[in-house]
Amino acid sequence: MISNKYVDEYIELWKSGKIKLNKERILLIEYLEEHVLSREDLYFNDEMIENCIRFGEKWYFPLQPFQRFLIAFVFLFFKQNNRVFYRKHFWMKGRGAGKNGLISVVTHFLISSLHGIREYHISIVANSEDQAKTSFDESYNVIGRSGPLKSMFRRTKTQITSKKTDAVLKFRTSNGETKDGLRDGAVVFDEIHQYESNKDVRVHISGLGKKQPPREFYIGTDGYVRDGFLDKMKEKAMKVLKGEARPNALFPFICKLDEESEINDQDNWEKSNPMLSHPRSQYAQGLFDTIMEEYEDLEDDPSNREEFMTKRMNLPVTDLERSVAKWEEIEATNQPLPDLLHKECMGCIDFASIRDFASCGLVFRYEGKYPFITHSYVRKEFADKYYSYSKKQDAEMAGKRTFAPIREWEEEGLLSVVDEETINPQTIVDWFVEKREYYHIKKIIGDNFRMEVLKPLFEKAGFEVEVIRNPKAIHSLLAPRVELGFANRLFIFGDHPLMRWFTNNVLVKIKKDGNKEYEKKEPVRRKTDGFQCFVHGLYRVDELPDGEEEFVLDDITF
Repeated sequence: MISNKYVDEYIELWKSGKIKLNKERILLIEYLEEHVLSREDLYFNDEMIENCIRFGEKWYFPLQPFQRFLIAFVFLFFKQNNRVFYRKHFWMKGRGAGKNGLISVVTHFLISSLHGIREYHISIVANSEDQAKTSFDESYNVIGRSGPLKSMFRRTKTQITSKKTDAVLKFRTSNGETKDGLRDGAVVFDEIHQYESNKDVRVHISGLGKKQPPREFYIGTDGYVRDGFLDKMKEKAMKVLKGEARPNALFPFICKLDEESEINDQDNWEKSNPMLSHPRSQYAQGLFDTIMEEYEDLEDDPSNREEFMTKRMNLPVTDLERSVAKWEEIEATNQPLPDLLHKECMGCIDFASIRDFASCGLVFRYEGKYPFITHSYVRKEFADKYYSYSKKQDAEMAGKRTFAPIREWEEEGLLSVVDEETINPQTIVDWFVEKREYYHIKKIIGDNFRMEVLKPLFEKAGFEVEVIRNPKAIHSLLAPRVELGFANRLFIFGDHPLMRWFTNNVLVKIKKDGNKEYEKKEPVRRKTDGFQCFVHGLYRVDELPDGEEEFVLDDITF
């Protein structure tokens, strides 16, 4: 058996119930006790561990138990040949957990005379120069504040050099300068969630091993890139923790919520951010207060939930495809339409397929809210095939009423069923011509899919037309407005079950870059035409007059 007091301290904190750990860290302790701490051929270099901790606490900040625990495993060696047991260290924690601060301490120490290895060069790598410089700049500033450190290290804006060991700390970008000039002893890869493959990683670690002992540090929070480098690292980590890989293939320290529902209990937040464990430092208490403010803001701004879950709780929602609004928020659109007679509005259409559905509408601004008048058209053949429209008596037996009670909506005047081979574009134009008698339609907005047919007809009828060239691009721009609108009950559809159905069918798909697109939950029967029509109208609704304060985010431009 081997032991180190900082390792023992951290394990005891968990076993005594003083800190909470997520499943991955519980697995880590179990794995360490069974496969690592039980070995006789390893040893902790306690002197080096103490020196690193003292160095960090003297020049940087007081180290927390989890940070001392991590440092201990940086200096775990084989007895026989003094090789490091862990070459690869994987630290994944929620935003604010001090990953950059700790790596600043470790890298600064490793180039110092206390580590004592000549020319033990270290590169800090990230996708952007600003991120790559984060830890480097911290060490640069620490040296600048200390007379003794100035006598031990030379610093420039691009590298820090130990005067005694000639070891160099340097930052690099993953797509810029690569391995030229330095044969590194260690490499740090920061914000690894942004890496789509291991291509850049391979380039930077290709020089490792020429200077002993080689080390690799992979640090960051989770992100939106799926099936990329980070996901492969997480898979490897789980294999190690489950005993399915070589015991020292990776040291995985993963902090995250176990379940999305745990977000609502603040005591669980330390699972994703060990800095929040009690007793909290002044920094940790300030961090907790900041996270609490962000959490409370989610009630009014749900568009930030994915970001909060991913970055603060280190738990991307497993299913990143979500409804556009809660059902109670969709139901809240059932507000009486105000008197809009002769009011100015934006006309909008969604006419994606002339063989099934088409929707047209008018979007208004009225006392800070957004009333919407709409009508849809559906081809009879399509309605018969997918909704049993003509089978009035046995629609429920056919199981298709669940998708859409087309006949009921037709009787309520919410849609029109047309018995034609295709929906006639002139039918759409005629609806707007009729509405023009009651409302001032400033312009008509639609995407470019069918506008080559509709635009000449609209212009002939005297309407101004705006074509959205890339309709999916406006989804990301409008997502905050849409989410805030539903959350704050700002959308008025009247008692319109068809619009509620359209809206409930919308799938919010989050792309790898974090941008959102509105798609269908089911490609054929669960239509979204009315909702897409509404979004087209929102695109230019700011051009309409309104005497009340609007809720649009300041940083959104259209």
